[in-house]
Amino acid sequence: MGQNVAQKLIESHLVRRDGGTGEMEPGEEIGLRIDQTLTQDATGTLVMLELEAMGLERVQTELSAQYVDHNLIQEDNKNPDDHLFLRSACKKWGIWYSKPGNGVSHPVHQERFGVPGKTLAGSDSHTPAAGAIGMLAIGSGGLEVALAMAGEPLNIKMPQVWGVELTGELPDWVSAKDVILEMLRRHGVDGGKNRIIEYYGPGLASLSAMDRHVIANMGTELGATSTVFPSDEEVRRFLRRQGREDDWTELVADADAEYDVHEQIDLGELEPLCALPSSPGNVVPVREVAGRPIYQSYVGSSANPGWRDFAVVAEIVRGKEVHDRVSFDINPTSRQILENLTRDGHLLSLIQSGARLHQAGCNGCIGMGQAPAKGRISLRTVPRNFPNRSGTEEDEVYLVSPETAAASALRGEITDPRDLDMDYPRLDEPDDIIIDEDMLVPPLPEDEAKSYELQKGPNVTQIPDFDPLPDNLCAPVALKMGDDISTDEILRAGAQVLPLRSNIPEISTYTFDVVDPEYYDRALHYRDEDDDVDGHSVVGGCNYGQGSSREHAALAPRFLGLRFAIAKGYARIHWQNLANFGVLPLEFQSDEDYEAIDQGDTLRISDVREQIQEGCTVEVENVTKGETFEAVHSLSARQVVMVLAGGLIKVMQEKLR
Repeated sequence: MGQNVAQKLIESHLVRRDGGTGEMEPGEEIGLRIDQTLTQDATGTLVMLELEAMGLERVQTELSAQYVDHNLIQEDNKNPDDHLFLRSACKKWGIWYSKPGNGVSHPVHQERFGVPGKTLAGSDSHTPAAGAIGMLAIGSGGLEVALAMAGEPLNIKMPQVWGVELTGELPDWVSAKDVILEMLRRHGVDGGKNRIIEYYGPGLASLSAMDRHVIANMGTELGATSTVFPSDEEVRRFLRRQGREDDWTELVADADAEYDVHEQIDLGELEPLCALPSSPGNVVPVREVAGRPIYQSYVGSSANPGWRDFAVVAEIVRGKEVHDRVSFDINPTSRQILENLTRDGHLLSLIQSGARLHQAGCNGCIGMGQAPAKGRISLRTVPRNFPNRSGTEEDEVYLVSPETAAASALRGEITDPRDLDMDYPRLDEPDDIIIDEDMLVPPLPEDEAKSYELQKGPNVTQIPDFDPLPDNLCAPVALKMGDDISTDEILRAGAQVLPLRSNIPEISTYTFDVVDPEYYDRALHYRDEDDDVDGHSVVGGCNYGQGSSREHAALAPRFLGLRFAIAKGYARIHWQNLANFGVLPLEFQSDEDYEAIDQGDTLRISDVREQIQEGCTVEVENVTKGETFEAVHSLSARQVVMVLAGGLIKVMQEKLR
């Protein structure tokens, strides 16, 4: 039997196939050799501090790149201090450095560094966007990426491969964003959990490499481990346009390849879609909500980053003015795209229509500026719309395509773009594009790098040192939550919080404040003042920790004394991050056990070290209620050792000595 693209990528990078791990069976832990890594400034500061804590001398990957794209607002010293720290870390450890303003990590990496057939580990949940050109790209917590940079394999559970056959061709006014919104409409925010989504079929012929980027990027919102596309002639054209055709290799599924799960989408049957507040899975046709007045229309982000995504908007608004109530925000995703839009005349059309032009970066997508008015609708081409992520409390963010964003900006209300009185602008990106690599700083030679000193401003602190798991745990439930709690709710984004990413004591003061502002004080009380307990625990529902890869959502609660969590189920990366920092992630075996626990109950786990080493079942006593129930863990033997030690850094410190 032949192999699909995902299987070929995994098998060619598989390590430790013997000795109990490494079999390509869904659910089995496998190790993957990582060729490239991607870090960005919101998570990269911790990655660099982790490399320092482990004592690494130089990265062992073929290529590692650090982007400054999230924390661009410089209202005080914190962000620029982090930028200087990251620049110095890149010089010290042999990493490419993308300067502030060069652009968003994912499209820049695809344009300048992405290579079909290679693996990429990134400390950003949207790293799978690189699957658009036939890479196996996986978003992980920063500590996992730091290990990959040190030459260690990336350990994941072997996912199922979900084959999605695309047929037909997109109609006018429907684009790639509507394809992934259709997937979210069908399957919600956890439909891709423990799966790699692989797109194939004749419908691919009408999707450009950047169209595929849109779809692969937002596969993360389905909870997927990754998304892959074949490396075909379209990928070859893309790399030729970027001046890198020599990096192209063909990578397609065998004719007799099979998939664990199968899906089909007829592109010709799709219509403009949008995700309503406040979840990417809350998808309806645009026509169902048409007519609602809007305040903002926002174009850009890693979820719609290509030249075409801006050029089609420019053509829609050319010679017109947007509604006087609408803030029409244009967020170029790279300097290179900005230069090409300028040369081709599209930037002038956008500016003359009333657009507000922002610097190349993530910007409002992560809540760094461009916050919408409270309670007013903001249409955005970004990948997610979790509560408060925009930087505004009680925000009303809808996820839409560039076509819908442009049409709505003109009318001042949500508009199905098919209702515009104009022909659909069909555009082909020129082959003779401007290529800009001027803001990419290459690594120093190894002999120079050895003597380079890290530059740490006052906001850059050390990684906290955590103690091993004790034999017995007695931990009150500091917080009980429902389903689909995101990392944005555990530790929010925005201009107030993001600049503290390299300062764990300071950023921890915001932990869970979106869910319960009193959590921080309770956690401190259990950690510092109550001698009868061992820190605290939290209880969650299904899909706990969905969304961003930010390990701060595990690290900050651990700093405040979190010892274990019990949930109905976890999002992959957050579950991994909890274990990486020595927090024991347990799962309920029944909904009744979840319902029986109240916030404030004290939970005790006796002989916990022995229990997690001997099996998957852990006995938990609710001391407050006088009841006992069994929870389970799904840690591998490797992860058990890690949790026992107090986290992955402790394990690596011993290994690198």
